[in-house]
Amino acid sequence: MSERWENKKEVRKERRKYSDHYTFGDFLFDVFFWIPELLLLPFRMGFWLVRGLGRVIGNLIDGI
Repeated sequence: MSERWENKKEVRKERRKYSDHYTFGDFLFDVFFWIPELLLLPFRMGFWLVRGLGRVIGNLIDGI
């Protein structure tokens, strides 16, 4: 009977390990991952805008 009980414990551990539940740890990971992205997004967009305008102006000058 003890062996059967150990097998049940292992099965429960495996189920918990691969469950699809969204845990508090998952939430914290998502928050800590997305905060820097949201903070840096405006600077990144400004960089892309300036870079794109620079390329357009450069191509216009090359065309003259």
